[in-house]
Amino acid sequence: MSAAVIFVLLLGLMITGMPISISLGLTVLSFLFFMTQVPIESVALKLFTGIEKFEIMAVPFFILAGNFLTHGGVAKRMIAFATSMVGHMPGGLGLSAVVACSLFAAVSGSSPATVVAIGSILLPAMVKAGYPNKFGAGVVASAGGLGILIPPSIAMVMYAVSTNSSIGALFMAGVIPGLVLAGMLMFTTWWIARKNNYPRAARATWTERARAFRESIWGLLLIVVVMGGIYTGIFTATEAAAMSAVYAFVIATFVYKDLRLSDLKKVLISSANLSAMLLYIITNAVMFSFLLTNEQIPQAMSEWIVASGLGVIGFLLMANIILLIAGNFMEPASIILIFAPILFPIAMSLGIDPVHFGIMITVNMEIGMITPPVGLNLYVASGISKLGLTDMSKAVGPWLLTMLVFLAIVTYWPPLTLWLPKTLGMM
Repeated sequence: MSAAVIFVLLLGLMITGMPISISLGLTVLSFLFFMTQVPIESVALKLFTGIEKFEIMAVPFFILAGNFLTHGGVAKRMIAFATSMVGHMPGGLGLSAVVACSLFAAVSGSSPATVVAIGSILLPAMVKAGYPNKFGAGVVASAGGLGILIPPSIAMVMYAVSTNSSIGALFMAGVIPGLVLAGMLMFTTWWIARKNNYPRAARATWTERARAFRESIWGLLLIVVVMGGIYTGIFTATEAAAMSAVYAFVIATFVYKDLRLSDLKKVLISSANLSAMLLYIITNAVMFSFLLTNEQIPQAMSEWIVASGLGVIGFLLMANIILLIAGNFMEPASIILIFAPILFPIAMSLGIDPVHFGIMITVNMEIGMITPPVGLNLYVASGISKLGLTDMSKAVGPWLLTMLVFLAIVTYWPPLTLWLPKTLGMM
């Protein structure tokens, strides 16, 4: 009964168009005030203790690093390097978009930031070279999703905070799935381009490739700084986020000199706004999680699923369906912070590895970024390509199908996710 009241109240508030963070907070306050004996003062206490976690500091730092890189010319150098390597193949600029998104994902941690950085440069270039606008928009919107699967990833930080999992293990677990998905998206792009005889660029010489690599090396080194530092134990994932922000500022301002000091205020304000929004969602989601735990809803659901004999395969299928549906209407941070505390205890009771489960949730969030009506990547790519939401939704179709196949592989083949962190001794 409690669960029904809580979720009906939350859904009702969200339907009115109220922001998710406020809907969560009002649901908690209303339920505690009218239907429990829990002192309302505990809400204020939970608001402060909920974000009193060292790991949460990674969120604003990765956002800041992503903004420095987006404004600092790193993306265009990565695109030049990617094009020099694969531009001569069928659909060369489309393949370059996937490679460039993969590289930028490995330094930014954000999916929309990846779409903006790569799409704003490559989409006009693809149209000018003779590619259909829909093809270019579909490639960039889909490949931009790699921003939250290839580490560092803000979505993984959210999951780790919600479930007390290891951020470092999650980051390492995302490497191989991220590369596999990038390969699958490249194959889909190549197949469509070959079938439709889309143009290809002239093959770059090895001298041109070496020059492009040399120019992009400072941006690519950020991957080594973050992942190398975490793996070697020089610093934690949170400290790696701070390092990436400082490094991104230095190369954007003093090495590439694309970011002027006069632009610094704008970048800092933009980062602070996005960080404040996410932190506000986190605080209210922590309260919501506290309410669910207080009413013992995750425990009751766990007992029911175990008793019903649904099993690991059935539960994972059910979890994927729930997360895919939620992805149509909510943004990733909210989905993770609401559903992870509910689904995580059930997954643990069934013996599912927390890191594997986290990567599965992250892939679901990727897919949610390109499904209407609330797919953030669709809106970003729509703004760049000037396509309507309906056309954008059709444009991503082939890549969406590829990602659904990949989700099935990740869900039911844990070694793909767990091999690297286990080999590195992080689990």
